[in-house]
Amino acid sequence: MARLPRLNVPGIPQHIIQRGNNRQPCFGSEQDFAAYAHWLKEGAEKYQVAIHAWVFMTNHVHLLVTPKTETGVSQLMQYLGRYYVQYFNREYRRSGTLWEGRYKSCLLQEESYLLQCYRYIELNPVRANIVNHPAEYIWSSYAINAQGITSSLHTPHTLYLNLGKTAEERQTAYQSLFTSHIDKETEASIRKATNTGMVLGNDHFKDQIEALTERRVRPKKAGRQAKEKATRRKRL
Repeated sequence: MARLPRLNVPGIPQHIIQRGNNRQPCFGSEQDFAAYAHWLKEGAEKYQVAIHAWVFMTNHVHLLVTPKTETGVSQLMQYLGRYYVQYFNREYRRSGTLWEGRYKSCLLQEESYLLQCYRYIELNPVRANIVNHPAEYIWSSYAINAQGITSSLHTPHTLYLNLGKTAEERQTAYQSLFTSHIDKETEASIRKATNTGMVLGNDHFKDQIEALTERRVRPKKAGRQAKEKATRRKRL
């Protein structure tokens, strides 16, 4: 079955997940995390991709980005695949692939899902029972967004900047987003849209993306044959 082309629209945020092959580790030391961050920053600058939020886990990464060009995200991920994988293979005297196939991604409707995706990403270490609070995990963007730690990797999104008039106001408002966990329905929606390469947003937003990209952004509805098969199974 042919794979659908990626959805890439300049100026529209994307949530990205890339996993280690067979869920195997893609980071083995603090040096590895730092090396990945280095090439992520280089690639983001080179291909004009703003990085808003991230978390680097032992066997996968999450990124929240906005590209300025249609090819920016794919070029960034190719850049990481080239330089970080070469580094990792050399460091651990291995060869072959590091990542599990293509990275997963989805476009996000800013008003409804952008800040939810910030939370989803930075709460990842909490969901994995690695830490009790996102502030305890250093390889994420929480300290930058919530505590004012500076990072040259980071570019704040406009919706983040609208959380307050001053940096202190924004950080306080951002911290308040983490007083509770994301509801399961929202988690499932983010996960499904990212894994299927679709769009996370309301019908109006999806209509806009379909018009811009001239391709389907919703899962296909069950066809007549599928319905007939389901009916036959019920009869059996």
